[in-house]
Amino acid sequence: MARVEHDLSATQWSALKAAWGGCAYCGAADRPLQRDCVLAISRGGRYTLDNIAPACRSCNTSKGSEEVTAWLRRRRLDEGSFLLRHLEISRALLAIDLDEVDAAPFPAGD
Repeated sequence: MARVEHDLSATQWSALKAAWGGCAYCGAADRPLQRDCVLAISRGGRYTLDNIAPACRSCNTSKGSEEVTAWLRRRRLDEGSFLLRHLEISRALLAIDLDEVDAAPFPAGD
């Protein structure tokens, strides 16, 4: 697999975490959050503002590279609410153009 570019800046990641207020999937707000590619890298996804959702370790590990809607259904999580909120947050943050605020790439290890 070709090396994937990590286009998410530190400012974008902070904005995503703030906008979601916890895990994008289960809502847990009392644990550290990890970057999860909504469309997995193995399926063509990238670390970009509109493809990353903050996820708790449990959700991130459980989802793995599975297609997000199938995984949400299997876990009996609210697929419609996630998709709508993901779209709203992505559009709002993309409209702000956070890249102009912080062009530094997000460190791959966080």
